[in-house]
Amino acid sequence: MNELIASTQRLAEELRELEFSPPVAFVYRTLDYTWEAHRQYLERFGKGKKRVVFLGMNPGPFGMAQTGVPFGEVAAVRDWMGIETPIGKPVPEHPKRPVDGFQCARSEVSGRRLWGLFSERFENAGDFFKDHFVLNYCPLVWMSATGANLTPDKLPTAEMAPVEQACQKHLQEVIALLEPSWLIGVGGFAEERLRRAAEVCGSKAVVGRVLHPSPASPAANRGWAEAAGRQLGALGVW
Repeated sequence: MNELIASTQRLAEELRELEFSPPVAFVYRTLDYTWEAHRQYLERFGKGKKRVVFLGMNPGPFGMAQTGVPFGEVAAVRDWMGIETPIGKPVPEHPKRPVDGFQCARSEVSGRRLWGLFSERFENAGDFFKDHFVLNYCPLVWMSATGANLTPDKLPTAEMAPVEQACQKHLQEVIALLEPSWLIGVGGFAEERLRRAAEVCGSKAVVGRVLHPSPASPAANRGWAEAAGRQLGALGVW
């Protein structure tokens, strides 16, 4: 478990000095200012081998950016996982995207849907995390000058190259440490990164995906939990 924390700290260090050009105007390095909460998440739930690892893309402005936990909708992290700790501030902070930590009143829809599905099936968070783990591919949030969220696939390839290199290395280390039987991408971007990482580190895990729970997805808005449950059943995960 200490190896998981050490690998995550190396990832944070490698990403800390990277700079980005317009349209990126703000970068929130979530592992830096939410570290205590993220460390608690790894320490409490990252122990031992895992049967299933879920991978997201990067933090949402009202999820991990506030709580330090992947897809970290405040209520799910505080009430189901039992994690609540003071959260720092990104520097600089966009006035339209303040980090209020566990006092954030906005709900992260993707996180509410994802953790809602898991908590419905596993009343106790410890029961879920005994066999499952959730992480994000990249811990950075990119925003334009207006505060609009910029996803990794929208950034210049040259600027993303060192990000991809650091994130792939970390992902390979996590797969080697957790030895999962299933690697599930939350959306196509994450699935593709998992396939690449599994190939490099020689993992025999089954790689698949579930529909991304984003409210920007019409399919997700038509009943994400049911669709994701069917996909996990078809893969043999549940």
